[in-house]
Amino acid sequence: MRCDAGQLFHQMANEVPGVVSAGTLAAVAATALVLADPQNRRQKQMEETGGNELEAVKNYFNNAGYERWKKIYGENDDVNRVQLDIRRGHAQTVDKVLRWLGDGKETEGVRVVDAGCGTGLLSVPLAMNGAEVYASDISAAMVEEAKNRYLQAIQKQPLKSTYPEPKFEVADLESVQGKYDVVICLDVMIHYPQSKVDEMIQHLASLAEKKLLISFAPKTLQYVVLKRIGELFPGPSKATRAYLHAEADVEAALNRAGFKVTNREMTSTQFYFSRLLQCERL
Repeated sequence: MRCDAGQLFHQMANEVPGVVSAGTLAAVAATALVLADPQNRRQKQMEETGGNELEAVKNYFNNAGYERWKKIYGENDDVNRVQLDIRRGHAQTVDKVLRWLGDGKETEGVRVVDAGCGTGLLSVPLAMNGAEVYASDISAAMVEEAKNRYLQAIQKQPLKSTYPEPKFEVADLESVQGKYDVVICLDVMIHYPQSKVDEMIQHLASLAEKKLLISFAPKTLQYVVLKRIGELFPGPSKATRAYLHAEADVEAALNRAGFKVTNREMTSTQFYFSRLLQCERL
């Protein structure tokens, strides 16, 4: 799960005609609200899986979505300006997480779960810094790519003999079990409505003994309008199920799960918007 990456412009990761500027928003907002119909596209996805949210996301990331996000999260130059912007935005979120965890100085021997690991952009550096990493994703294709990234990394820089190999597994969030010092879930919640997110937060919190780090696409008027504009450009490989979440709702769910927010930062580029929260037990 992404989240795969909060990317508000999951829908716009293929080339969009022009870059939407602030001055354009007022002119096109009304048209966007009338012409965009994301609900119908979500309904179609749900019908294909008998109403199963997890299966709808799994199907997306094992098919068209995988190729799209592998490209965005890769290192090649075969990306358009929107995809490159999203790549840079997500990388900033990953860098912030690593910085919050001590830039590798405080991760050796720490038990970490990367729930919704995608292609391993966070899991691999954590493992290379000595963390005991369990990385899961709902997409088998994503997990395989994460494994490949790890193998490529250790060929360039062999691990210390005392560092454990990361464990990669195909699993949805609810299937992850065990206890970890740090639980991380980046850019995954954009694929689920708030009711499902509340359940996810409750489960992730039950796994975390010390810290919980999550990121999501915040629900503000500006981002709602931008998202609806993005929905005017649907494509077969675009995630049409993007959900925004009010920060107050997410924080309330964290509090109910026994965690308080101790640090928060916003990452905002042209096409990537993500609120990162670090939480500790109350």
